[in-house]
Amino acid sequence: MKVAIVGLRGFPQVQGGVEKHVESLSPLLVQQGVAVTVYARSPYMRHLHQPCWQGVRLRRIWCPTGKSTETLVHTFLSVWAAFFEGHRVIHFQAIGPSFFVPMARLLGMRVVMTHHGCDYQRQKWGWLARCYLRAAEALAVRYAHQVIVISHSIQRFVDRRYGAKSVWLPNGVSAFPDHAIEPERLRPFDLPPGQFILHVGRFVPEKRHHDLIDAFVQADLPGWKLVFVGAADHEDAYSSSVLARATGKVRFVGRQMPAQLLQLYAQCGLFVLPSSHEGLPIALLEAMSLGAPFLVSDIDAHTELELPAACYFPLGDVATLAQRIRQRTASPNLDRSYWAQWARERFDWCAIAERTATLYRQLVRADSAVQRAD
Repeated sequence: MKVAIVGLRGFPQVQGGVEKHVESLSPLLVQQGVAVTVYARSPYMRHLHQPCWQGVRLRRIWCPTGKSTETLVHTFLSVWAAFFEGHRVIHFQAIGPSFFVPMARLLGMRVVMTHHGCDYQRQKWGWLARCYLRAAEALAVRYAHQVIVISHSIQRFVDRRYGAKSVWLPNGVSAFPDHAIEPERLRPFDLPPGQFILHVGRFVPEKRHHDLIDAFVQADLPGWKLVFVGAADHEDAYSSSVLARATGKVRFVGRQMPAQLLQLYAQCGLFVLPSSHEGLPIALLEAMSLGAPFLVSDIDAHTELELPAACYFPLGDVATLAQRIRQRTASPNLDRSYWAQWARERFDWCAIAERTATLYRQLVRADSAVQRAD
């Protein structure tokens, strides 16, 4: 069974939640007997030259670079490429690329769409882009043969807004390289084990980096540092304003490979995610699975995990965030092993891949039955 996956920049080593989702899921789909082709954006794939990665075929398709045009152009070209290459099933990732779901149906493909979150709520988009994203969401939910959602809050929204049934298949926990946790591996970062706060994510306004920096300053933790992993996809005023706040105690270490992320997650004193918008944050799940203490904003994507009350703070409330940071860093070993096991068992990529492959097969069988009836 051939399946095309469209709507992402590419992988490996390409930052983004959707990118991490497909990077983690697609090799496991191959192990389930699915012939997966991922249609990637060529400007993001210059670091990788081989045509396959862990059994996944990587098909590079040209697109312009720019947040307003690259998704439209790339997805349009990718759908046609998937059609001419004989894919029976096409899987759209996120609502922006899903504007072309009706086109894929007209071309005779079975269409799956994964809803990763209401992207029109992101602060970076203007009114025209938000209108486009809302239209893309409506088209995708109406015309996809199957809608997948990564969180229960998105599932409730899809049911309430469109009266549509969806399947809950969440993000999962990555299989990090099997390296021992070694304090000396933090030396290149000049970080004391257990005495730094960690944030992992792209430099976009909804991640609210400034809230975390302000709260860290207010918390005034002697000997502690604040570390940001990630970068901007496109340099802008926001990313520049964040980077301008670098000090000896506020560090920006850029994008990191999985082996380095493993060390940072496992040896941080606290992982903090103050976001105003998330789908189901993979960075949080990974941090939890490696035993990191955690603290997150009280948005729906976080509260549906039903974490302890002390692990939440009101969105945008810097004073309370500073207070929670002081409290959480004073008891760093609270329930670390319990929540690590909880994350690994509840968000297992292997189980998610098995359910996804089953969904593909059901769609193909249904299509075959319709063809025989005709």
